[in-house]
Amino acid sequence: MSDTFLLDVTESADHCVFESSMNRRRAPRRIYHSQRRGAQSEGGWRQRNEEQGQGKAQVREVEESREQQGKETVPRGTCQTMCPARELRDREAQNRLHRFEMLAGTERDRLPKGDPLRAVKEYSRPAAGKDSTNPTHLRPPAVLLKAVCYLIDDIAASTDLHPWTEVYSFVFDRLRGVKQDMIIQRVSGVDCVAILERTVRFLIYSSYQLCGEPLRLYDPRINDMHLQENLSWLLDCYKTGTGLNPNQEEFQALGLLYNLGSARVAQHIMELPERLRSSPAISLALSINQAFLERNPVRLLRLSQRLNFLQSCALHRHLVTCRRDLLLIYSHGHSSRNCRFPLDRMAQLLSLETSLTNQLCQVYGVEVNQDSHVVFSKTTFTEPEQGKLHCKLYHNIVAEKQSDLTIGRIIHGCS
Repeated sequence: MSDTFLLDVTESADHCVFESSMNRRRAPRRIYHSQRRGAQSEGGWRQRNEEQGQGKAQVREVEESREQQGKETVPRGTCQTMCPARELRDREAQNRLHRFEMLAGTERDRLPKGDPLRAVKEYSRPAAGKDSTNPTHLRPPAVLLKAVCYLIDDIAASTDLHPWTEVYSFVFDRLRGVKQDMIIQRVSGVDCVAILERTVRFLIYSSYQLCGEPLRLYDPRINDMHLQENLSWLLDCYKTGTGLNPNQEEFQALGLLYNLGSARVAQHIMELPERLRSSPAISLALSINQAFLERNPVRLLRLSQRLNFLQSCALHRHLVTCRRDLLLIYSHGHSSRNCRFPLDRMAQLLSLETSLTNQLCQVYGVEVNQDSHVVFSKTTFTEPEQGKLHCKLYHNIVAEKQSDLTIGRIIHGCS
């Protein structure tokens, strides 16, 4: 309530009191209900109050009944295929089938046919007059999970489908459609958690795999927005669910590694039960986050060696800043004409190959002499021009951890 409103109320009350005192003599004699002819007795008042109480109880019952009806009117999908039959027919007629969904042998036809076993419901924006709650167009949770597993195993993890930017675009859109069906049906429980976990893993992996791709093929901001939304929904499911989910430690740690330096995420972690907060994955993530806040890049990179592949994917977007801080700190701390720092030792600190370390030093204006020694100088350190630093060139700290892990195993959480 604003101060102006309080002032107006106070002045109005004072004015009323002033007029009441001036007109007190002229005020007519008040006649109370109990003095009127035919006034109700005390028992009558009691009966009236009881009737009002009964009326309020009836109102509450009606409101509860309406709430219960609202819950019962939540649509429940009846579509048992990954793509509703009507949508498949419409997209066939409009030539809007993706090549991953076309029936084999009809790809070159003027209007290719859709394969019911490969077509997946696409995401569609809500529009006026469009009924998005038709049960025949909604897939129940079990079918949604089946569609997600198909997108992972047969599309994302396929070795025959190229390029991966197109694979990502297709899977990303169809996962949005899955999320849309989940929101309309208010899906929760085990199936909801299983879908969100695979979606978050896919988006984290994609943020690493497609890093540096042109914006027309991959937009990191859009990927980040959807990743944050799905991760937040997943963590809410963990919070409201009963018992401790077996994958909760993994995703709490991934959320912190992906959002290093976020006070909100750190506060969320500190509010977790002690048993969960002290688990190995979360303890390591907390240590890395502390090193990030303290701007201690040497410790951060050393601790990052203990992360698994997907955790490294979540962390990788912070590596550019971390390595830049390390070179800046050393450029000020070892700024001397006579100081020489071994290049191979610097490569170990940066978790890079020697050739890449040499290249990175040149990007920031740090001199490397002919004897493979780094010559630091706080006056020569410069920030690279826009687009000159390609993060993907310095991914070896992450790539070497993938080893023989397939995309399917990574997204299903089998690493």
